[in-house]
Amino acid sequence: MDLSIVIPLYNEEENVELLYEQLKATLNELGREYEIIIVDDGSTDRSFDVLKRLHEDDKRLKVIRFRRNFGQTAAFAAGFDRSQGQVVITLDADLQNDPADIPLLLEKIEEGYDVVSGWRLHRQDPFLTRRLPSIIANRLISHVTGVHLHDYGCSLKAYRREVVKNVQLYGELHRFIPAIASWMGISVAEVPVRHRPRRFGKSKYGLSRTSKVLLDLLTVRFLLSYSTRPIHIFGGMGLISFAVGIGLGGYLTFIKFVLGQNIGTRPLLLLAILLMVLGVQLISIGLLGEMVVRIYYEALGKPIYAVREVLDE
Repeated sequence: MDLSIVIPLYNEEENVELLYEQLKATLNELGREYEIIIVDDGSTDRSFDVLKRLHEDDKRLKVIRFRRNFGQTAAFAAGFDRSQGQVVITLDADLQNDPADIPLLLEKIEEGYDVVSGWRLHRQDPFLTRRLPSIIANRLISHVTGVHLHDYGCSLKAYRREVVKNVQLYGELHRFIPAIASWMGISVAEVPVRHRPRRFGKSKYGLSRTSKVLLDLLTVRFLLSYSTRPIHIFGGMGLISFAVGIGLGGYLTFIKFVLGQNIGTRPLLLLAILLMVLGVQLISIGLLGEMVVRIYYEALGKPIYAVREVLDE
């Protein structure tokens, strides 16, 4: 299988058939063997009925139906698990991504890149509620993760098979796949793509995602930098806290026994005790984290490295 197209879908009955026709037209022109995997993320409208009818006419269209709405990350994960293509392409089901841009992504993949991300250069969304928060989020994510993209939120992306098969998704981390996969030493490219205004239905996303994105970013930062050595972050903070507490304690001891002043009512005494206790707790958390990490990697047999190729003959 050359290509797998993975599309999460939730309540898009008016867009499904149009999306399928546009996809089929683009993919047939490429002349490659392909499959289309649409994941119905617990739709409550007629989306699944339309998909079922399309599947009966075209067995290259595969449909995965969730029992309820699990979210876009779970839908991508289900599609990745069942994909067979050497290149996996993702896009949204709302017709704002243009399937005609798929050849642009494939050209970059053929140049040797592992991940190619779409960049909605002329985005057709409201500025204050969608575009401005996205601009800020993209710059912050690029700075924190070290993987610089203009548009992390664009679902139109292409991945080599080994990338999606070696990335475990959970929570709402689908938008961070290029960053999560960066520990494998992947090469990332970005190409401008079209972005069309939504014709039918309404967007499922808004400003409410901001807090989730920030929390997920903390998770990604931890996974990238400290997932195999949690003692370095928790232990480091613990040592600093304990050292400051010891310093304050030494200062108060000097005041008490050398200068003869009363320190029992000073808030600084409580702060010194708090910092020392906090330091011990953070170091303990780091040690517990080290034990959990070892159990995780050893129980699953999960390697802590990624091999691009092996020459042994």
